[in-house]
Amino acid sequence: MTLPVLAAVTGATWEAALVAGLERTPTGIAVVRRCVDLADLLAAAATGTARAALLSAELRRLDRDALSRLAAARVVVVGLHSPGDEAAATRLRQLGVSHVLPADAPPGDIALAVSAALQQQAEAGPGDAAWSRPLEALPDEPGSPPTAAPVVEPGAGRLVAVWGPTGAPGRTTVAVGVAGELARSGVGALLADADVYGGVVAQVLGLLDEAPGLAAAARLANNGTLDVAALAGVAPQVAPGLRVLTGISRADRWPELRPAALEQVWEVARSLAAVTVVDCGFCLEQDEELSFDTAAPRRNGATLATLAAADVVLAVGSGDPVGMQRLVRGLSQLRESVPGAAPRVVVNRVRRGAVGADPQRQVREALERYAGVRDVVCVPEDRDGLDAALLQARMLCEVAPESPAREALAGLAAGLVGRPAPRRRRRVLRRGA
Repeated sequence: MTLPVLAAVTGATWEAALVAGLERTPTGIAVVRRCVDLADLLAAAATGTARAALLSAELRRLDRDALSRLAAARVVVVGLHSPGDEAAATRLRQLGVSHVLPADAPPGDIALAVSAALQQQAEAGPGDAAWSRPLEALPDEPGSPPTAAPVVEPGAGRLVAVWGPTGAPGRTTVAVGVAGELARSGVGALLADADVYGGVVAQVLGLLDEAPGLAAAARLANNGTLDVAALAGVAPQVAPGLRVLTGISRADRWPELRPAALEQVWEVARSLAAVTVVDCGFCLEQDEELSFDTAAPRRNGATLATLAAADVVLAVGSGDPVGMQRLVRGLSQLRESVPGAAPRVVVNRVRRGAVGADPQRQVREALERYAGVRDVVCVPEDRDGLDAALLQARMLCEVAPESPAREALAGLAAGLVGRPAPRRRRRVLRRGA
């Protein structure tokens, strides 16, 4: 049985010898096209004439986005590098290529690598890019601190996505509050703004956002140069235990946050922080008008990729009749769009004036009746405290430690890491003389 493959090792001195060696041996591999550049490779892969591609780190403009397009075309990748060039081998692995060999490897070994890649593709199934899965770790000495190794070991950190339907239900308020409470309790947190419709985390915290940190991290991931040290470099520490990846404040810059790159950012983030809290966009549409073109950028791809990768999804709604209706419909759409999502419902701005007496009971009964949700976190309205935090560009826990909203967010944060909710402080009233 002949296995058709593409070769894209233009510029390498060993290209001709490699192709000739493969064609002379009974390995079953047939090089059906020698591509002159990356564009030629992607065009050939889209035709469906090959099942695998042999490419080198020297291929110009090779990045994770190109690999995602090859994966969409169901073409597996085997990386080849010049003998002794470990830097090239490292870059291929950082880009997500699982099977990397030196160019002087025996043709039989290359054939085995192609077979292994095809097997990995079959196990992954359609739509699951096996090349983007966690990479093999470089062993560290026992007890040594995390190093900026070229191949990053996926850590045990958790990824928490904060999502909510349209209408500004308070996604950013919850994301910033939860991340701040985690940091104050001694849990290292990374707060990331992935709202492609206009992130405001930087403004809320009083940070300069001329150079969005998340966009910079995504570029590094796309180029295969992102590791723990590089991620820490674009995520400054704004408070003890709290780092921030600022988002894109201009909605027209959304193409900078490509899903394939963000998936790698979240993997590395698990090694940088115990908990990564991501403020997501509201829209879950699949861009069906562009579905015929799997290589076209998807505006909502960043949100969908983040939700799919998250360990927990905090689904935020507003505690009023309109907000509750949007939340009920949004939860249904969330289950359809991201079947593996595990939503934890958070109702923000809960107040008597919007839903009547005993507002928390009213909210819980409505969600149980119309959405089948029983576990609900209610965040009481505290306009004064939140306004003060926004005015001072500080977190709620800093400006209003006694706020009832802060208390609810602290309990929510504690539950995410398996800790009991902090005890509520009782005020001691002193009688006047």
